[in-house]
Amino acid sequence: MLRRLIAAAFLAAALLSDPFGVNAKATAAPVAASGQVAQFDTEAAAQAHCPRDTVVWLNIPTGIFHEKGMRWYGRTKHGAYVCKQEAVAAGDRDTRNGQ
Repeated sequence: MLRRLIAAAFLAAALLSDPFGVNAKATAAPVAASGQVAQFDTEAAAQAHCPRDTVVWLNIPTGIFHEKGMRWYGRTKHGAYVCKQEAVAAGDRDTRNGQ
């Protein structure tokens, strides 16, 4: 009897802490589990991943991306080619100074 009561209490606590599964992980997103977008070493590989999207260069530590023709496109030390829509969805942003 006591075991059933304890089990019921644990079950109730678990349901009350997250009754609608809000904290459950989503699996159908193009974003990696760590919150980052799919990163590519070459522009062609990124374009193959998202043929209808613009490929940008993401400076990974800052989360700022640069479009083709900009000063830092493909040139920052820690960066990768990514799809623009995926980067925006992951919280990354465009450069503000146009470089």
